[in-house]
Amino acid sequence: MPVAHTPQGVDVVLEHLFQVGPAVASLRRESSRLAEWGEDLARRLIVGHRILAAGNGGSAAEVQHFTAELLGRYSGERPPFSAIALHGDSSAMTAIGNDYGYDSVFARQVTGHIRRGDVLLLLTTSGRSPNLLAAARAAREAGATTWALTGPAPNPLADVVDEAICVNAPAPNVQEAHLIALHALCGCFDAAVERLVGQL
Repeated sequence: MPVAHTPQGVDVVLEHLFQVGPAVASLRRESSRLAEWGEDLARRLIVGHRILAAGNGGSAAEVQHFTAELLGRYSGERPPFSAIALHGDSSAMTAIGNDYGYDSVFARQVTGHIRRGDVLLLLTTSGRSPNLLAAARAAREAGATTWALTGPAPNPLADVVDEAICVNAPAPNVQEAHLIALHALCGCFDAAVERLVGQL
């Protein structure tokens, strides 16, 4: 049986949708950077480099969504590419967390997996997660490139990585914008792969 909505409930929905606008506007201002990331990532992955990615909570779910798009497909057929969601290995996560502390769960995996020329992508609504900051530092020490999608600037992670896209919005809308950014990145990546493979 249909449930009647309340005026207050509609107000909550409309307010939420209103807040999406500034988040998308932040991405619009960073459209060139997203396009550059897609092109750069394509050039790297085509020659055998890979992307590692990490986040906590909802950001971890988005990371896994993104790596699945690269290993599977985004919108059209293309080869699979190496993309690793660092929280996906629960045994490694729990072993490292137990032995070294939660702040090390990503950094230790980065140190073990990442190589010069690879990319580490970090997602966070706050930009302050100690385990992501540690991962960024580990990747830079290994000679890898570091990118981040964060919430409002300034924040500590944006200062540590090579490049960051900072979304100026409340945390729930930041997370929504990050998914939009990841899909845009996948679209740019696919377009670049199609063009570059044709040149090989």
